[in-house]
Amino acid sequence: MKQRKTLIQLSMGAREEIAGYLFVAPLMIGLVVLTLIPVLGSLLLSFTNWNFVAGVGAIKFAGLDNFVRLFHDGVFMKSLLNNLIFIITVPITIILALVLAIIIDKHVYLKDMFKVVYFLPYISSVVAVAMVWQVLFHPSHGPVNNFLISIGIDNPPKWLADIDYAMPSLMMIQIWILLGYNIIIFIAGLQGIPKDLYEAADIDGANVWTKFLKITVPCISPTTFFLLVTGIIGTFKIFDLIQVLTQGGPANSTTVIVYELYDTAFNQLKTGYASSMALVLFVICLAITGLQMLAQKKWVNY
Repeated sequence: MKQRKTLIQLSMGAREEIAGYLFVAPLMIGLVVLTLIPVLGSLLLSFTNWNFVAGVGAIKFAGLDNFVRLFHDGVFMKSLLNNLIFIITVPITIILALVLAIIIDKHVYLKDMFKVVYFLPYISSVVAVAMVWQVLFHPSHGPVNNFLISIGIDNPPKWLADIDYAMPSLMMIQIWILLGYNIIIFIAGLQGIPKDLYEAADIDGANVWTKFLKITVPCISPTTFFLLVTGIIGTFKIFDLIQVLTQGGPANSTTVIVYELYDTAFNQLKTGYASSMALVLFVICLAITGLQMLAQKKWVNY
């Protein structure tokens, strides 16, 4: 009888285990087929010269030649510099979002309405948002330049068509898009701070600035760290906004690594060279994330 009970228990345990594997199988298969295999394939292709139109038989091993070419490629280096400049949008977005989140959380009625208003750009189609900003920034007939002319500025910038203003214009749009998401996350973090801490600070006579620095900032540091990491990684993945508005121009002033990768792979048909760009991008994101993980020990309070 004991052996029979043991066998029944074992069979039930095995069935539960099999059921568990079946539940996670679709996700795992999708992860392997759509993510892991392409990543490994891209890693291998980065050491080859290959045009995917020519077929698998045209693959030629190139060793490290692609990586040597990359760091002598003026367009790629310009795209890397543009990506590093684009990172500036992350701290600006975080600071603006934190200020607005505190105002909405503590001093604004109809908070849900304001959350929706700020969050709409983030959930809207990037293509639709880009087209709206393209109309706003039109050099001749756009509302922005018409307003500047009306207040006495005779030669307003051409914005997206100007080498000096195209990147700042894209950064401004990116901040506007991401601001609502950051506000929502910060409001959730602010609402998780115990009210007792502020009450104790009031009893001790702490002013608003002291409470902000000694209570608010440390308590939301995990939220800030999350937004910082995801924001920086997101800046290295930006593509759709540039594809719709500038196509990397004018004169490569808005070209970033992902756009250059896309152009190299699908317009110039240099699949191996584009794969080497993808590998460099992966290493850069990994290094930046690693540095942030090390730095969090000094300023993040869990």
